[in-house]
Amino acid sequence: MLPKKIFFTKGVGTHKEELRSYELALREAGIEKCNLVQVSSILPPDCKTISKNEGIKELIPGMITFCVMARCSSNEPHRLIASSVGCAIPSDPNAYGYLSEHHAYGQTDEIAGDYSEDLAAAMLASTLGIEFEEDKSWDEKEELYKISEKIVRTTNITQSTVVGTNAWYSTVIASAVFLF
Repeated sequence: MLPKKIFFTKGVGTHKEELRSYELALREAGIEKCNLVQVSSILPPDCKTISKNEGIKELIPGMITFCVMARCSSNEPHRLIASSVGCAIPSDPNAYGYLSEHHAYGQTDEIAGDYSEDLAAAMLASTLGIEFEEDKSWDEKEELYKISEKIVRTTNITQSTVVGTNAWYSTVIASAVFLF
């Protein structure tokens, strides 16, 4: 079983019950009708990225659907929560890439997204033998990735929200969904 396509999606849900807030986040992301199986971090070689709209059209209610998912929930009023999936794609189409999940409190979309991209790129870089210092800034590492010509692109999908004052749960998800 080797996925041929991938799409990225995100959602946020709010409800007095945590499980319902998760279901509402899945619904906003368009993947609530699937039986989701969370997998680890490998982006298969030659896996084509398609749009969310294209991907959702291929989903059938009840189908077993593999995904990499980040999820964060809270009912703490005014709490900023974020979930992000980062992606690092190698320049060689026959090589595999990496996906990363990041769940955070107190991080904006931009900070969480940059962090998840950095995680994915760092995992791919180590596989490709690219040396770098973990303490360097994202911009310095991104420049190193570009210079190496082994990582062609990084991207992320990130969802954040601020929990309301009514003590209801908010859940944010970000997901990379595989299709066969």
